[in-house]
Amino acid sequence: MKTYDIIVIGGGAAGSMAAIRAGQLKKKVLLAERNDSIGRKILITGKGRCNLTNTADIDVFIEKFGKPGEFLRTAFYHFSNQDLIDLFNSLGLETKSERQGRVFPVTDKAASVIDALKKALAESGVEISYGTRINEIAKKGDLFGIVSDDGREFRAKKIILAAGGASYKATGSTGDGFVIAEKLGHKIALLTPGLVPLTVKEAWVKELQGVALENIRVAFEYGKKRLMSDIGELMFTHFGVSGPLVLDLSSKVMEILKEHKEIRLLIDLKPGLRQEQLESKLLHKFKVKGNIILKNLMKDLLPQRLVERFLRNLRIREDLKTNQVTQAQRRAIIDTLKGFPMTVTGSLPIEEAMVTGGGISLKEINPRTMESKLVPGLYFAGELIEGAAASGGYNLQQAFSTGHLAASEAAKCVK
Repeated sequence: MKTYDIIVIGGGAAGSMAAIRAGQLKKKVLLAERNDSIGRKILITGKGRCNLTNTADIDVFIEKFGKPGEFLRTAFYHFSNQDLIDLFNSLGLETKSERQGRVFPVTDKAASVIDALKKALAESGVEISYGTRINEIAKKGDLFGIVSDDGREFRAKKIILAAGGASYKATGSTGDGFVIAEKLGHKIALLTPGLVPLTVKEAWVKELQGVALENIRVAFEYGKKRLMSDIGELMFTHFGVSGPLVLDLSSKVMEILKEHKEIRLLIDLKPGLRQEQLESKLLHKFKVKGNIILKNLMKDLLPQRLVERFLRNLRIREDLKTNQVTQAQRRAIIDTLKGFPMTVTGSLPIEEAMVTGGGISLKEINPRTMESKLVPGLYFAGELIEGAAASGGYNLQQAFSTGHLAASEAAKCVK
């Protein structure tokens, strides 16, 4: 039986980077991947374009992860967003930055990222074992014994566990890493879906399925508090709402829902206008087009399918002429344009989320090395680690950074 210096479990962003780094440091490395290729999840990120990272300052990365952000400080400084960009550039993959600092390959193809990682793995001399699902790790003296589900056995001086979270199971992220970590004595913080579409109470939302809204703002109200979004995009689904604005705040919303059964969602359909400005604009339209049917005038302000539901919710007749609209009705229209209400009750299951919230407790991992505080020689990287950020390349950078740090530290300790 072969003995490796380091075995990396999981060939996603974190595992691939860990294996590359360990190989660069001249260690004998095995990358164990359950799929027939690395980076299955990378292929679907950024709508197939792969939002690699972000150009933001490191402090912004830390802030994006909330409370777990401080834990990641060492990792982000050890292998920064610029380090990642430089690495990919050195592998022949050029990158570009777009709105909000999102970094993509110039090819606009996630497959280009996979090709670059495969190139780096080959250049680093990493051995890859595809179709290898690890279901047991045991410490035997100074070595780890590893058994795959088909009975194969491996040995290693150090282990880097980077098996992914529990989201997007079709990519191989079935939560195996959490099971392994628990067997080794680690506590798993409650797993929650992150970057996930939200469900609403209102059955009529089905009528709006596929309607997309741009340049809007959303607010989630709970008790006397309010969670506000930036200006961006939202899409209605048959079960509720999705789109960048919703996905980015979904983790916080799910946290709030632990204490509140329901949350009021208000969509500001005209965030660029104050209420008095909107009223002035509407009055002008009513004056100029007094004989036009209200439903037709509203199409200047909203998508057609939304107009019908909008007026129905206000119990205003669609065939009403604008010169017949009462002051109370006009006020209701303005108020609803600034706060179209819905009721959030939950989200799609974690299997359909983009990232996994929760994970291996940060209290049990050394933030300077990514080594387990409970099992010496065991390191963690990527989505397994507690915490998740909004979209924008932050989560992938976390995976690359923690993978790089874990491998660098593990390699130092291999004799």
